[in-house]
Amino acid sequence: MRRALKKFIFKLLGKDPEAIVVTFATGDPELAERMFAEIQALEPGRRHFLVKPGEFQTDSAIRIYRQLRKRFLKYRIGLAPVLLGRDSRYRALRLAAFLCAPTKILAYNQRFERHHLRLSSVIASLLFVNGVPFDRIFLRPKWLVPWKKDRSVYPSKVQEIAGRPMWPRRRRIAVVSPYFPFPLAHGGAVRIFNLLREMGGEFDIFLFVFSDGETAADLRPVLDLCARVVLVGKPRYREPRWSTLSPPEVHEFRSPAMLRSLARIRAEYKIEAVQMEYAMLAPYAGDVLVEHDVTFALYRQIRDRSPGIAQRWDYWRWLWLEKTWIRRYRKVVVMSEQDRALLARPNVAVIPNGVDLDRFIPQIERPGQRLLFIGSFRHFPNIVAYRFFVDQIWPILREKSAGITLTVIAGPEPLLYWRAHTGLASIPRDDRIRLLEFVSDVRPLYVETNLAIVPTLESAGTNLKVLEAMAMDRAVVSTSSGCAGLGLEHGGNVWIADQPGDFASAIKTLLEDGDLRQRIADGGRVHAERKFGWRQIGARQRALLREMMPQRVHIRPATENDVPEITAIQQTAPESTQWLSRDYLTFDCQVALLDRRIAGFLVSRSVADKEREILNIAVHPDFRRLHIATELLRAELSRHPGVHFLEVRESNAAAQRLYEGLGFQAVGERPAYYENPTETGIVMRILS
Repeated sequence: MRRALKKFIFKLLGKDPEAIVVTFATGDPELAERMFAEIQALEPGRRHFLVKPGEFQTDSAIRIYRQLRKRFLKYRIGLAPVLLGRDSRYRALRLAAFLCAPTKILAYNQRFERHHLRLSSVIASLLFVNGVPFDRIFLRPKWLVPWKKDRSVYPSKVQEIAGRPMWPRRRRIAVVSPYFPFPLAHGGAVRIFNLLREMGGEFDIFLFVFSDGETAADLRPVLDLCARVVLVGKPRYREPRWSTLSPPEVHEFRSPAMLRSLARIRAEYKIEAVQMEYAMLAPYAGDVLVEHDVTFALYRQIRDRSPGIAQRWDYWRWLWLEKTWIRRYRKVVVMSEQDRALLARPNVAVIPNGVDLDRFIPQIERPGQRLLFIGSFRHFPNIVAYRFFVDQIWPILREKSAGITLTVIAGPEPLLYWRAHTGLASIPRDDRIRLLEFVSDVRPLYVETNLAIVPTLESAGTNLKVLEAMAMDRAVVSTSSGCAGLGLEHGGNVWIADQPGDFASAIKTLLEDGDLRQRIADGGRVHAERKFGWRQIGARQRALLREMMPQRVHIRPATENDVPEITAIQQTAPESTQWLSRDYLTFDCQVALLDRRIAGFLVSRSVADKEREILNIAVHPDFRRLHIATELLRAELSRHPGVHFLEVRESNAAAQRLYEGLGFQAVGERPAYYENPTETGIVMRILS
């Protein structure tokens, strides 16, 4: 009876009583075809129509709507699947679909999640249209809906793994990171791993990280550097992003288990300094906060580029968080002088990003027109940079050169991060663009490239990929943002271009002019060697940590009573100068005391006004690798500002590295300077 009545009513209206499904291909064609196939499978008993944008010769949504009304005048639309997205080419057809069937819209996002848009769930529908993932559109803040069931989960599991043996005399520090620093899949991991290696020579390190499925192969390199690795389960945060005063990234890493583990181990092992990596961990309240980038500066760029309520809210939250916490830390580390000026606080120190100069070694460039872009899509500014390049720069280059190619290293799971940030189903491809995911060793790709590109629009901190390219002796074309904070000079050691046409022109010019390209590459390598080796940067990191700790080494002038111990120390160091110990008292002889024992000594003399010579320095074997020599040298340079010279055996590479780390430079040689055995002495100099 009901079915018969339905047929009668729709016959009077001149419509087919059976509802049809009209699918609107308002997005990526591949995803639209997939959507159409899924709807056909879900509704096999209905007639299906697919509407494509190419069917209409107009950009007016109203005109498209009128044509659609005529086409489907005799039908009743029961379901209208629509693909959501940000591509303006489909905007008119999408709006026409809403006008045709406003209560029948089944919306698909670029993650291929679907949701019926209804007035009865208007908030959820608006959130879905605005790109919020389906599993988050029904989230409500706990403070508004305290009875909600979908609550955040905070794992209590903690795994403590022993690393290298601890040494009783080595001081202990903790490093807390949101990510495990191996494999070296992004710039933050590269920095943390290399500085763990540099700090490990002086300290026993306790590394606290949030677990993310690390394998034994990932753990091994880090366990060789650390006394303990503590893995804590990462929380599953289930609050709307807009609903908290602190940025959501802070809450994603707020863990009671991490707090308890840090407090327990800090007390049990008498850890003397705690370093927090990244601003989102600032509320854990350590001694040193490392701002890998000044995050509010990054969100300010986003706000300025795309003004909106959400962008303003994100910027304000990060500004409030960072301004609040940098006042509470004893030291805040930033990557550049530019970042220090931005924070403008007396407790801010610069320890820049670096590059492993022993690993990234220049190799001869092969002929070609090969470009290289490295940037993990896990860090969303790299996605913005890639879109800027392929949308606005690459078309210009393709038109001008048939031989140019591009290799992109996008890091682990690039499609996952691409869809989350852009709302697009796929990453733009090209037959001359090779897109790679995580690459464990990027050096072969630098070797094969002719030019490294950094088309970054939104950035804070400094880019490691610029340093790696320079170290490999490859010229770099970058935006101002991409190479900010590195002290580079346009045309000297980098080529800077900010507009699409200028960027494309710079690439074309450098690929065609080999001499100019090599001159910029050579300038970049020299700049990296002078300022960005991890060895020099590691010395600055260790010095900063020592500032956080009570002084253990006491330095005083030597006395007659110290001569026997000085003699004993000298006898254990055959690589040092072998003089009569008593004669040292006629010069400036300083001894370093640790645990009430003389651990080492340094002897110097004045040779001219503000010019001194360091005659000898030695440390007892029981106290080596505790940076006693470093403390003696720092004290010497502090007491006597000016020029200092010293000699070191040509074969004593460890001592040369120590002196270079403090700023000494080799300035000459003295053949047969040393005896037993006879050996050349390397003359080193520093101006303090």
